[in-house]
Amino acid sequence: MKNRGLSISHIAGRTGLAASAIRYYEDQGLIAPGRGPGGQRQFEKADIRRLSFIMIAQSLGFSIAEIRDQLSSLPEGRTPTAADWRRLSATYRADLDRRIDQLTRLRDDLDGCIGCGCLSLDRCGLYNPGDRAARQGPGPRYMLGDAPLTEEKP
Repeated sequence: MKNRGLSISHIAGRTGLAASAIRYYEDQGLIAPGRGPGGQRQFEKADIRRLSFIMIAQSLGFSIAEIRDQLSSLPEGRTPTAADWRRLSATYRADLDRRIDQLTRLRDDLDGCIGCGCLSLDRCGLYNPGDRAARQGPGPRYMLGDAPLTEEKP
């Protein structure tokens, strides 16, 4: 049996989350507190780490569904170990690397043509002649990671 006994107010104080947010995460299946004799939620210390992970993942733009999928890889019936958390965080590495690359391009290129296909900047004739970016789809294609198309040869 899990060692429970921490109240929602204790967990809220440790994580900085409102009790309503903790209850929401429970409703979403991200945490599963037990119930005491009077029906009150009882949390484990490990729930603090889970909630902290949720907060960090959300701040990085991951959806509740993505977070739920990741948390489901943690063991049930025991407190996750450091190795469990390392394995979980490794699954985020590729996505975080992609986001870092995208943010770097945004930082470096936002003041120039971003490949949106608008042709509104004087320089678009240089970066996007003939609105080639539009052939790759809607939106800011180059900022979304598409490489500029080269001029087709006849």
